[in-house]
Amino acid sequence: MRLSRCAGALRRVRAFRLTRAGITATAVIALAGCTSFRSQEPTAADAASTIATQTNNARHGRFAVQYVDQNGQQRNAYGNFDWQETDATVTLQLRSPLGQTLAIVTSSPASATLELPNRQPLTASNVAELMENALGFALPVEGLRYWLQPAPAPTSRARTEMDPHQQGHIRQISQDGWTIDYLAYADAPTTRVKRINLSRQDPPLAIKLVLDQ
Repeated sequence: MRLSRCAGALRRVRAFRLTRAGITATAVIALAGCTSFRSQEPTAADAASTIATQTNNARHGRFAVQYVDQNGQQRNAYGNFDWQETDATVTLQLRSPLGQTLAIVTSSPASATLELPNRQPLTASNVAELMENALGFALPVEGLRYWLQPAPAPTSRARTEMDPHQQGHIRQISQDGWTIDYLAYADAPTTRVKRINLSRQDPPLAIKLVLDQ
């Protein structure tokens, strides 16, 4: 009688262990499935790493800028530009329509340098401040590193509007006081940005970029 009771108890223990093991295995599989489909927002470190892997990214095109100078007068500047990314460093060269160099801007995580014809290079930690003081207007170089991809910069909040007529294409980004309008993309398979307008209200500044490459 005692042996029969012990055998029954042993069977119940084994059954409990098997059931418990089954529940545990099911839970592990479920958690694994949830983990594999979990999405995470991109971080600044992720975006910086992505850009750093693009060791050689060159773009060429034309620019037109409308701005208000220190005296409140509306000014216009236009010409050609060369954009070169090497690791985390951006070099932007602005040239007149006749090919004369107007300015060369070099921006890196450590510092920013502005070179003007027949003048000593200017160095600061903020490339926008350098351009504003020397040229009267500033191109948002740090933001353009992302907006030309096109994508919002991961360092601040942004509102992104997709184009309902072109699947996967961004139509507008609003970020850091700038409104970035995407007017045209290259044909597949490159799908790179071809025309982009940037504007801000304070201080007033409007920039038109046409990318040839």
